[in-house]
Amino acid sequence: MRILVVEDSAPLAAQLRDALVAAHFVVDHAPDGEEALFLGETEPYDAVVLDLGLPRLDGLTVLRRWRAAGRDMPVLILTARDSWTEKVAGLDAGADDYLAKPFAMGELLARLRALVRRAQGRAQAVIELGSLRVDPAAGSVTLRGAPVRMTGLEFRLLAYLAGRAGQVVSKTELTEHLYAQDFDRDSNTLEVVVGRLRRKLDPALIETLRGRGYRLAAPG
Repeated sequence: MRILVVEDSAPLAAQLRDALVAAHFVVDHAPDGEEALFLGETEPYDAVVLDLGLPRLDGLTVLRRWRAAGRDMPVLILTARDSWTEKVAGLDAGADDYLAKPFAMGELLARLRALVRRAQGRAQAVIELGSLRVDPAAGSVTLRGAPVRMTGLEFRLLAYLAGRAGQVVSKTELTEHLYAQDFDRDSNTLEVVVGRLRRKLDPALIETLRGRGYRLAAPG
């Protein structure tokens, strides 16, 4: 999943990026409210981590403008520990959850996974499709009970398709969610990765719909 981290503290932003990347997320960073507003309005993020105390444009204003523009990605706001007014204001502005600083990184990751899961319409943390089991929290995949080793990109692509099992996902959508903003995106790479997944899992697992994209079906 692709996450936008909006945080003006460089050390905390770096910690968040490292933790999210290690948890198989793709991360973009905005150090101020103006850049955050632009990225949130132009890029398709699966979720946002939003600090409220930002330079140039405060986080609440950014959030309100996103919602007014119809941007509905899940937003987790970061607030001061004892500021209940910030929490209420953030939720009223359209936030989906909040976390008080300082926080445990594991809790932030769990809350983000829950937000993404709800946005996908899933209740279960682990995605099970027939004999295929994808665990986003553990970053693991099993097929017929046997573990399947994967690269980071292979796992992210499979997890994204698994979260939309039965739906057609275009190459454009995949590249927008699997790569950060500054990454040199190449749709041909997707074809290579899909080919590797078919060899590792099941040749019929990922269907190619010419001119439309890919669709994942449950293996037998």
